[in-house]
Amino acid sequence: MRKECNLWPKNCIFAPDMRKVALLFAVFGMLSAYAAQPKDTLDGRFYRLFAPVTFYHNVANKSLSILQDSVEQDPVADAIDAALLHVYLNRPDLVNTTESELQKTGNIRRDVDNPFKNQVKLVEKVEGPVIDTPDDVPTTILVQKPDFWTKKGDGYLQFMQNYVSGNWSKGGESNYSMVGALTLEANYDNRNKWKWDNKLEMKLGFLRSRTDTVHKFKSNEDLIRFTSKVGLQAAKNWYYTFQMLAYTQFTQGLKSNDSIIYSDFGSPFNLNFGLGMDYKLATKDKKLSGTVNLSPIAINYRYVDRLSLAENFGLKKGKHSLVDLGSQLTADISWKINDVITWKSRLYAFTSYKRTEIEWENTFALRVSKYISANLFLFPRFDDTGKKDDDLGYLQFKEYSSIGFSYGF
Repeated sequence: MRKECNLWPKNCIFAPDMRKVALLFAVFGMLSAYAAQPKDTLDGRFYRLFAPVTFYHNVANKSLSILQDSVEQDPVADAIDAALLHVYLNRPDLVNTTESELQKTGNIRRDVDNPFKNQVKLVEKVEGPVIDTPDDVPTTILVQKPDFWTKKGDGYLQFMQNYVSGNWSKGGESNYSMVGALTLEANYDNRNKWKWDNKLEMKLGFLRSRTDTVHKFKSNEDLIRFTSKVGLQAAKNWYYTFQMLAYTQFTQGLKSNDSIIYSDFGSPFNLNFGLGMDYKLATKDKKLSGTVNLSPIAINYRYVDRLSLAENFGLKKGKHSLVDLGSQLTADISWKINDVITWKSRLYAFTSYKRTEIEWENTFALRVSKYISANLFLFPRFDDTGKKDDDLGYLQFKEYSSIGFSYGF
């Protein structure tokens, strides 16, 4: 049987919701008001439809007025008022405030009742030239060969001055010294197992002492060293390596108030060849980096141009050269301790199982500014081919500190 309902009961499934119907009328009223609005104008009265719902007096006055026919008809205002009236009658719970409450907080703006037009300025249309682009445009493909070389370098020129008066109670002597260094590197890495590292180091320093009556200047730091290393990757950080190391000095080695020459360019000259493994060391933060080379098979060729110095460097009297077969270890480590202090260390050890030579160079660089730095150089050395000292034996030691200009590129 068909269910009979009273007039629009709430529990009847066919009864429409009058509140929803009222809202639909309100939406249709808004659309009608917008459609009645000229497209080239912007009417400020539409703000009532989008602002928080307010009970305006004129909406109720217009609907209750008995002189509606004599009032001038405004389609926009009538549509807006009709939409608001549907909301007042069917959804009074949506009304947040009244016009009287708004008047207590301040005057309601009246200047939005009159529509106004946007001021649009048209600029002159400029016709540009039409560029004919052919459908088939020839293209050139540029293939750039990758550069596997990395080049860098750094250098410094530093000074040190020490003055001691003649009556100084603890003795000593005044001296002036200067040292300059330049390091150049050219490294090849094809990202496919092969590496070739090359480093040239040059260092020269001079010292002047008032108590030295024989020499005006004499060298206190003197080095020319070239290292070349070819590697084939064996594992992640391990390489099969062939290394060449050659080094000598620029000028003569002298001592205070002594006319004897203790070393010279080519006296000695050392040339080393090593075959072994190379390990690349690098931490995640890049503060500690370097290489360690182990060469179980190494050949050391030593040449002394001055025959008078041959015995001082392990050669037989009257001989210019010496060839030794043995093992070799080299390590170059750089540790950036913090933003201003860097420690660079180099360890070299060679043994022919008859003689042993070990050098450990340590440079602590303190960067004062971008171009100013201070260096502390510590250099212990062991060589049992030379003369044995009464106090230190075969151990030798050099140390100096300096401050001056530095530059990296």
